[in-house]
Parts: sequence; structure tokens; C-alpha cells
Amino acid sequence: MKKIDMLAAELTVRYGVIKRARGCFLYTQKGTRLTDLYQEGGKAILGWGGGAAFTVFKNVLNRGVTGSFDTGFTPRIAKAVSELLCSPRIVYVYTDKRTALESALSVCPDSTSFWKPWSQGDIDWRLIRAVIVEPPLPWAGALFFMALSAGAVPEKARLALPSSERIAAPLAAAAVRSVYDMIAALQAREEKDWFCYDTVLTDYWTRRGPYLYPKVPVEHYDAFILHCLECGLVISPDYDMPSIVPYGADKGVFATLQHTPFVAG
Repeated sequence: MKKIDMLAAELTVRYGVIKRARGCFLYTQKGTRLTDLYQEGGKAILGWGGGAAFTVFKNVLNRGVTGSFDTGFTPRIAKAVSELLCSPRIVYVYTDKRTALESALSVCPDSTSFWKPWSQGDIDWRLIRAVIVEPPLPWAGALFFMALSAGAVPEKARLALPSSERIAAPLAAAAVRSVYDMIAALQAREEKDWFCYDTVLTDYWTRRGPYLYPKVPVEHYDAFILHCLECGLVISPDYDMPSIVPYGADKGVFATLQHTPFVAG
């Protein structure tokens, strides 16, 4: 069973299906509010409400432009990603992570990276020739923008890349809006918004920016996932994928975990 399938199944057994999601909280069929530290692997790092992105999605959907024909929305992706990376980019749209990565490596084997907000080390994304951006859109489907530095890759090499995939206009418009929302969040959120949780979280995680890397041994991690669920916390189901600080949550959401600490083994 895939890790996310296991997490979803265990969550449903305990609390019923998810009826609503907002901010960093999930509201269940049984009336329980869970604090989400998984956040769809980072796609919901700006919150589950979707904000302006979902408003844009609904507005475009109401226009009926949901086919495979050309619209004015897809070209806006390159403009938004270029602003995010502070450099002019040629952008390819893929709905498969491996395709995006292999495409980037095929033309920029020595300068390819996945974009990650609030990365440690002050990365200058302008200097990385191929950047794969997963838009911060709280959406279960996969969507990746492979952004090449304009002029860094010869046109002949680019012609050998898999064609950019067509996505429906409402999704393209929402993804663009989510990128601009992230640009705004990068200016608003900072270290003080995450370290305030350290007194609660550092027993179990090492924090780097908003990302939480488990201290629990890998062989006990599945048990830790279930323990956190019992404490009303949804954490990353994958040991190698960090959980995320629940921005805006009161520290009291960790009270049960504090009072019933996890003991490995």
C-alpha cells in the first residue's frame, strides 16, 4: 500500500472522511478537527482554503473554457514562474514528476533543482538553469512546471523535450494565481512564524525553516504516524518527505502529543 493510502485509510477509520478543510485544519465526518502537518506534500503550504486561486478557478470554470483548445491562461504560467524565480524562463507543463525531472536533466544535467520555498542556504534560483516548480495549489493531482533559463538551452535541444502538456484553463489559471500568492507569502512569512513552535516540536523533529525532519528512527516511523493521528495530528506519511509547521495554528493543538509522548518500540 502506498504511504498516502495508508495515512488516508487510518485517518478514515478513526475519524471518518474529511468533510471540509481550511487553513492548516481538516474537519472530519465525526466532527473532529485535525491539524495538518502533511499539507499534501507542500502543495497546501499556503492553506487548504485555496484563497484567490480557487476563486479564479471557479470564475474560469463558469466561463465554460474547459476543453483542450488554446486559451489565454496557459501562457501566463511562464510569466508567473519567471517572476517567482526572478529570471526569464521558458516553461514546460507536465503532470508527471519523473517526466519533469528527466526532461530537465536531459538538457541541464549539472544545473537542475526542485524549487522549494524558504529553502535553507540562500539559494539564488536565477543561477539554476532548470528549475522544477510544483505550484502551491492545494490539489491532489500532480502538476509540475519545468522552467528553463531563457537562452541557456539551445533550441535544438529543447525540440527533443517532451511537449508541454495541455491542462484545462481553470487549472492553469488557479495555478498561476497560486504562484503569485506564494510570491506574496515569501515576503510575509519568516523565521519568527516557525520557531515559536520549537518548544513543542523539537522532541520529535529537526526544523529547517517551516520543514520538519523526523528524529524518530525510520523503523518506528509508521507507529509514530499512528500515534500522531491519535493526538489529532496528520503528519507526512513518508519518512523522507518532511512534515510542515502548521502556520497560524495555536500551540495548543500539540497538547495531546505533549501529554501522551511517543515512546519508540
